[in-house]
Amino acid sequence: MTNIILCGGNGTRLWPLSRTLMPKQFVKLFDGESLFQKTVTRNQKVCDAQFVVSNAEQYFLAVDQIEELTKNQSLSLSTITNYLLETVGRNTAPAIALSCFALDEEEIVLVTPSDHLIKNEKAYFEAVEKAKTLAQAENLVTFGITPRYPETGFGYIEAEGEAVISFKEKPDALTAQSYLDAGNYYWNSGMFCFKAGYFLDELKTHAPTVYEASLTAYNSAKVGDMIRIAHDEMMAIPEDSIDYAVMEKSTHVKVVPSDIDWSDLGSFDALYEELPKDSDGNASDNAKLITQNSKKNLVISDKLVATIDVDDLLIIDTADALLISRKGSSQKVKEVVKQLKERNSELPNIHVTAHRPWGTYTILDESEGYKVKRIVVKPGKRLSLQKHHHRSEHWIIVSGTATVTRGSDEFLVRPNESTYIPMGELHRLENVGKIDLVMIEAQVGEYVGEDDIVRIEDDFKRV
Repeated sequence: MTNIILCGGNGTRLWPLSRTLMPKQFVKLFDGESLFQKTVTRNQKVCDAQFVVSNAEQYFLAVDQIEELTKNQSLSLSTITNYLLETVGRNTAPAIALSCFALDEEEIVLVTPSDHLIKNEKAYFEAVEKAKTLAQAENLVTFGITPRYPETGFGYIEAEGEAVISFKEKPDALTAQSYLDAGNYYWNSGMFCFKAGYFLDELKTHAPTVYEASLTAYNSAKVGDMIRIAHDEMMAIPEDSIDYAVMEKSTHVKVVPSDIDWSDLGSFDALYEELPKDSDGNASDNAKLITQNSKKNLVISDKLVATIDVDDLLIIDTADALLISRKGSSQKVKEVVKQLKERNSELPNIHVTAHRPWGTYTILDESEGYKVKRIVVKPGKRLSLQKHHHRSEHWIIVSGTATVTRGSDEFLVRPNESTYIPMGELHRLENVGKIDLVMIEAQVGEYVGEDDIVRIEDDFKRV
């Protein structure tokens, strides 16, 4: 059985913790692990291989976090991990179809989002086994979560035993309560199980345009150590979810009722419920937190936070943004993100520390005409061969040894040494050593935006 892990997401619901380039599944929220890592570890116990579907800008986060699991021996080296890279998301139906084209038609696939928390693994594994049995009998299987309260933010599945009667859109409060009272409605989890070939047959029957466009895109894909779908081919695929394209139309759909202590962590209110709390009901990842007469707050911050006489607050602090909200209002975070995008702010997209395929950079200071960064390049990695139209750069090596390409010259720069990259000069930075290369970069110019990069050659196939 192959686990298809869907890594989509635009980082809006848990902003400012999550960003477009660091969606919530990659944020380490639980004991130093991310939801993505928990998904990989959990499903590795029941699957022989894993197929990660990711945006091209985020795939290296998945690679790095899987490498972490392997180094920590929480992931078996025998697990096969494949990657499908989408330049633009077209929803779940195309993502799953493109993955299934790469598999044997008889292969059972377990499709899971990468950002769900499941705490009752024993019940989960039992549900997966039931789903696998149903899938082997030519069924499309979905997992219905036993509802704990009348949630209006989820779709519902109406069922009679394992037979699906209907799928319901997100209800209002009264309708949600009626679903809960009826006892045969389940939250739609977004998890599925079926044979790869059978899903493709049903997709071809019920959504032929999605099927044909996905097949064309897959046949035109670059296949190597990963499957990379070209931007134009992705844009040609109609955007559609697996629910609308197939599950709501097929007559071969079964549901496995699942009481697995599940959460999609779709808001800070949901996160509050899942974190441990002190005697006053305060939840925090911050050992420095000081509270006085403060109850039932969620506080996330790297720096010391003190609260006095406040209750039911969400306080989310990052290096470049602070969110304060009443509990119960965190669904409105997406409106804040919308306003930021209207201002052309970078805050919805990226943190002060940005992760790249070659390492990280942290913005230390920035003002009109300059920007100062701390850059870390991992051993064996190098940046793209590039140039800038609007800035020059000064590099000071802190630790490690840099192999620098500047124009036609290549030379080494060691700790406490520096070099200068003139505006418009072709250049590259490489770490051929065995320890991290750490340097300070001072950019000076009329424009120091991240989009002032002309890549000539890139190991990671970026443009």
